[in-house]
Amino acid sequence: MNSQRLMMSCVGLIVLVAAASAIAQDVAAKKCVRIAIIGDSTVASYDKPPADRPDLTGWGQVFGEFFQEGVEVRNFAVSGRSSKSFLAEGRWQPVLDAKPDYLFIQFGHNDQPGKGDRATDPETDFPANLRKYIDESRAIGCVPVLVTPVARRTFSEGKPTTTLQPYADAMKKVGKEKSVPVIDLHAASFDLYARLGDAGSADLSASASDRTHFSRKGGSAMAGLVAKSLPELVPQLKSHLKPTANTSND
Repeated sequence: MNSQRLMMSCVGLIVLVAAASAIAQDVAAKKCVRIAIIGDSTVASYDKPPADRPDLTGWGQVFGEFFQEGVEVRNFAVSGRSSKSFLAEGRWQPVLDAKPDYLFIQFGHNDQPGKGDRATDPETDFPANLRKYIDESRAIGCVPVLVTPVARRTFSEGKPTTTLQPYADAMKKVGKEKSVPVIDLHAASFDLYARLGDAGSADLSASASDRTHFSRKGGSAMAGLVAKSLPELVPQLKSHLKPTANTSND
């Protein structure tokens, strides 16, 4: 009789331990913060970079390095895409299906004139596409974050120049309209180039002839600029950042 009671007690204890373990795992899963990123080649990840640019790196590829454990970053950005073509190719639905907690959105480079069917107008369809991303991400309980298009590393008479300002301005306007945080990476990267100069910022580029895409150092620098903006603009993520994220690019 005593042996039966002992056996039943052991079984009960095993069941309780298993239940507690399952609850702990469930709580841990719920605590995991899921971040998704959508964008173009300046954001994308490169598992197999081309031989002429062996350390080609988009800022989304290394963004996760600025966070502590418990944050999962999934980079859905694809080279050559605009706010329009990302939708047209059916790339948006898988992002929603992933059910991220936060969504970082950066388009603009391939929305510019001269990009064929990918091009959008910064006054009309570009902001309309941004509103769609914002509204549909919010519908699944996700927090959207707009990131203005990172500046190209182009200089004229020793000073950085840009053609992306209309798209950066359009993004800021939509952010204000929809009460969405806007990380002005365009301005931050532009300021970084101005501070370093043409020669001093050369190692941020993927190659001497490529002034749009980044080396590993350049991608990390841009990701650092985004991360550094989070405590002020997306304070919910502040506690998840590594301490070094707040001092990047100082």
